Amino acid sequence: MIGFTEEEKKEVVDYFLDQSPDGTEVTFAQKLYAEAVMDHTHAVWDIHASDGRWWVITNPTNLYSQNQFPNLDLALTFHVGLCLRIPRNDLKQADIERVRPFTSVLNAIQECDLALSQANDPGAFRAIGVRCRENLLAFVHAAQDTREWPAEDKPQRSNFVLWVDKIFDSFLEGANNRERRRLIKTTLKETWVYVNWLTHSQSGKWVDAEVATSAVSYAIGMATSICVRYLRGVPEECPVCDSHRLFPEEGSNSEYPEVLFERPRCSECGWAGDPVPVGERSEDEAAQFITRDGDESDECSVMQTPLMEVAAPRKK
Repeated sequence: MIGFTEEEKKEVVDYFLDQSPDGTEVTFAQKLYAEAVMDHTHAVWDIHASDGRWWVITNPTNLYSQNQFPNLDLALTFHVGLCLRIPRNDLKQADIERVRPFTSVLNAIQECDLALSQANDPGAFRAIGVRCRENLLAFVHAAQDTREWPAEDKPQRSNFVLWVDKIFDSFLEGANNRERRRLIKTTLKETWVYVNWLTHSQSGKWVDAEVATSAVSYAIGMATSICVRYLRGVPEECPVCDSHRLFPEEGSNSEYPEVLFERPRCSECGWAGDPVPVGERSEDEAAQFITRDGDESDECSVMQTPLMEVAAPRKK
């Protein structure tokens, strides 16, 4: 058994009762175990109720009859398996959607890595420097396009150094972000200096091109993460339980199926922030949403031993 708060217990019990027939009573609720899988913590609760004993497993929350899953490990393994059964292509697409304004920049970095694998003379190494320079410019262009900037004192679009200052003075403002702001600005500016040297160097070596591509990948990756967190309104920690385990949750609105929404969610307590639009789906993507006609049911179903058929024992 492990510790838990009364708020955690109430949330689990409320979920269980919401999924139960009217009149069901909970006589005992105990948090027995928690396991982190791919940064998602799944807590296992033992629930004693008037209609039997149940496992409630969180993140996402689901319940399992202990008649069907008498062993805690079996129930957790089944639950995690359901969570992980997402096609890898969908996962990659979701990652792309979360950073949609910077997608072309990240793709260009991959292309630069491919060019590096084929470079074998000073001219090719200089060309790598040119690609890296273009990648850095593409990043500040993408960051500029994410919002409207005041017209006064607006730098020229490709003035990399001034735009780095302007972007991160805005996205990382305040005394609490001073060291973070200094690190990201210094990293980007020093990388800019290095790739410009490589672009014009007559003595550059393969290792210099490798350093350039690695530095650009690291700098843009770190900078993109900061920009995305700012644009999505992600807090530094959960405002409810102070957890730092926040992850992006993607969703949609049936009235606007072409628009992608995203909000931060806490993997510990389930807190969710306000959804914000993060991009648009193509017509083909919007058409992939599943729609059903006919009666809908919110009844829970559990598998019958030996787990070969589905039954629906909980009827309201």
